[in-house]
Amino acid sequence: MNSKQFLVFSAPLRLCGLILLTALAAAAQVPQPKDVLGFTPGDDRKLASWAQTLDYFRKLDAASNRVQVTEIGNTTMGVPMIYAAISSPENLKNLEKYRQINAKLADPRRFRSNDAEAKKLIAEGKTIVLITCGVHSDEVGSELSSMLIAYKLASSDDPDIKKILDNTIILLVPSLNPDGVDIVKNWYDKTLGTPYEGTDPPELYNKYVGHDDNRDWYAFTQIETQLVVDKIHNVWHPQIVHDIHQQGEYGSRLFLPPYMQPVEPNVPKQIVEGYKELGNYMAADLRKQGFQGITTDSTYDAWTPSRAYSHYHGGVRILSETASCKLATPITVKFDELRPGEHYDPRKEAPNFGPVWKGGEWHIGDITRYMTTAAFSLLNNAADNREKWLSRFYEIGKDAVRPRNASERIAFVVSEISNFDGLESILNHSEIEYEEVIGGTVSDPDWNLLIKMRQPYASFAKSIFERQAYPDLRDDKNNPVPPYDVTAHSVSLLQDFEVEAVSQSPRPPKVGLSGPDDHGSCGKKKPLPVSIYRSYIPAIDEGWTRFILSDKNWKDYEHDCITFDTSPLNNNQIQRNAFASTTIIFPDQSPNSILNGYAKGSMPDEYTGGVGKEGVENLKKFVEAGGTLVFLNRASDFAIEQFNLPVRDVTKGLSRKDFYIPGSILRTELDLSSPIAKGMPKESIAWFEGSPAFEVAQDARVNIVARYPSDPKQILLSGWALGAGKIAGRAALVQVNLGKGKIILFGFRPQYRGQSLATFPLLFNAIAN
Repeated sequence: MNSKQFLVFSAPLRLCGLILLTALAAAAQVPQPKDVLGFTPGDDRKLASWAQTLDYFRKLDAASNRVQVTEIGNTTMGVPMIYAAISSPENLKNLEKYRQINAKLADPRRFRSNDAEAKKLIAEGKTIVLITCGVHSDEVGSELSSMLIAYKLASSDDPDIKKILDNTIILLVPSLNPDGVDIVKNWYDKTLGTPYEGTDPPELYNKYVGHDDNRDWYAFTQIETQLVVDKIHNVWHPQIVHDIHQQGEYGSRLFLPPYMQPVEPNVPKQIVEGYKELGNYMAADLRKQGFQGITTDSTYDAWTPSRAYSHYHGGVRILSETASCKLATPITVKFDELRPGEHYDPRKEAPNFGPVWKGGEWHIGDITRYMTTAAFSLLNNAADNREKWLSRFYEIGKDAVRPRNASERIAFVVSEISNFDGLESILNHSEIEYEEVIGGTVSDPDWNLLIKMRQPYASFAKSIFERQAYPDLRDDKNNPVPPYDVTAHSVSLLQDFEVEAVSQSPRPPKVGLSGPDDHGSCGKKKPLPVSIYRSYIPAIDEGWTRFILSDKNWKDYEHDCITFDTSPLNNNQIQRNAFASTTIIFPDQSPNSILNGYAKGSMPDEYTGGVGKEGVENLKKFVEAGGTLVFLNRASDFAIEQFNLPVRDVTKGLSRKDFYIPGSILRTELDLSSPIAKGMPKESIAWFEGSPAFEVAQDARVNIVARYPSDPKQILLSGWALGAGKIAGRAALVQVNLGKGKIILFGFRPQYRGQSLATFPLLFNAIAN
């Protein structure tokens, strides 16, 4: 090259070099996760504490003009919850502008609501993507992946990353359950290098609700749910929500939507179209990149709003489920250990599964690799199809607020509300608009709520007000196909209020008054000591029981002005006959878990064993001396077996083909002469899920408090009940007097997930009386 040629090309080369050096210098200033954690997320046997994760995101915020971290409040146990807004520097400077654009598209009533104006907003707006990690804290990969995702977005100048930053606003939640991050890490570190490395902790990894923290997205009982809904979902109205999870070790390596049937009928058609399109795109993209063991249209359904808030608020939910290892400890999976799931076999290529993974080692690094790759595939689609995502989002809002014709229902009228505050909380958190409609007299008002269908999120109200008719799905051997979770979510039944769909407006609303005060004035309340059995095999129902008895939301027992002073009761205390109260509750748990607990060698010795035969004898003496034992759901079978009660569980031994009720709401008839039914209506409900039903012998010691109707057609109120005739006329709640005390058997969960307010009084009465 001659000097003239060099001069011609040297200036552009120097400019490119300067640009490159500038980019490298900027990237160098952005801390990598290992700079803060001391390891790279995905390294074997390494987990981050919540303090480390917080520290990393705050340092990322300080170092990068692409990241803004916002603290949204404190968790149940008092640590900060955060999310990171990640986008181009220019977009971050104008976040409020884009939030306002999105709010208008979500609710076209906010502008002139014509397509021409909407088109201008769509041309200007950005795709809002919410990525949520770590709702289940033993699924450790997603919290670790959040830092890898954030670092790449903050530091890379790859053209695809620039496109994503320019066209989307990413809201990244490193953990939906920060308390659990430390519960799991502390246990993992404690057992590292022992035979128990990789086991789950012997306690719930959320103070109250354990694994049920992602079943709370229509009841909003938990602080973490409320914060994420109020401070992120309802502020930003994302078009896409990517909810990153893990699943078992011996199935597919990765699940992505489409979801298997059924889809809850109130999910807008545009949402179904969106998750099918995006999930299939991601699966194809990952397969093209060489990822194996990917399934779609299997395992997970889109039935209940308890896991899919966004489906009723304009956002497509992309659930991803990556195969687990033993927390951060690698495993080896042999090909013949792989097991079929619903609608796929991981050992066979199929239209909705492949390519086949042949087995081998599986590391936490494999998990983070699948998770981060899937996340960037989703983000590429969100950026490439920005206008399409915003247009679909607008169409959902436009459909929701359109005028109704004469043949359509225009509103719901809600009446006979037994717990005004509970219903109002759900409506407020879910952004359902309502008006108070008051009749009757000033001294004795007839309280009603009017909820008009012409509003953005009416489909959410419709989904929780209606009674569910879950389809009778069978496989090729006529076995019922189980739902992924439960089949009923009728808040109207769970909270005990009446709902009527109307085609014309009732009497004019009178707005501005408060709901009725049902609690009255008690003066000094009497604390009632209650022990709750706590196994080292963590029972979610134990946490929910503590929640409704101990949490401030449910502290006051309105009928007799009693508060519950709860304390845990473990196996050792029962075996030592160390009872601190006169009432003991055994939450829903299998009889074997209660009696035997963890087997020797499966956990450290101090966490093995159950109440044992000695504990059973002590419990029997406790009752005979005047104590009260309350058993919930499956725990009732423990009592029947161990205390030789004159009661039989008629569901025992029945095949699924003959009897199957997977999480449904059933009708019960109460004996109002029983103190346990004090203040209750003649007809009530039971949450039936893996539940017993009782045949009672002729015995003066036994009182039936609740039973199912004798007509099988009258039993099911909402959900799915196969073979309901098997429990027709059988008892659902009984009291057995034993010596000076009593044993109370609930054949259902009266405090189900903190949602079944209609049956809380039965549990309260069982304790207080």
